[in-house]
Amino acid sequence: MVTWVVAGLGLLVATIAVALARRLARRLDALTQSYWELRYEYTRLRSWLSRLDPESDAAAPAQAEPEPVPPSVTFVPLSAIRKKDK
Repeated sequence: MVTWVVAGLGLLVATIAVALARRLARRLDALTQSYWELRYEYTRLRSWLSRLDPESDAAAPAQAEPEPVPPSVTFVPLSAIRKKDK
């Protein structure tokens, strides 16, 4: 009798888990769809804005990132800091 109760509870828990997983999958699909729609809309608006103001595109390359500063630490091979055998 106890085994039937445990089996029934296991089946109930499994059914609830499957239902929650399906619901979560639907939410994930909706979220993914929203993300790609937003990316599409952003790209479309950016291209529309660049057509309205073509001078801003010409100024963009002039405002390139500055050259990176070379690191102050140089490469030191491990053999140079290895202790010498005495």
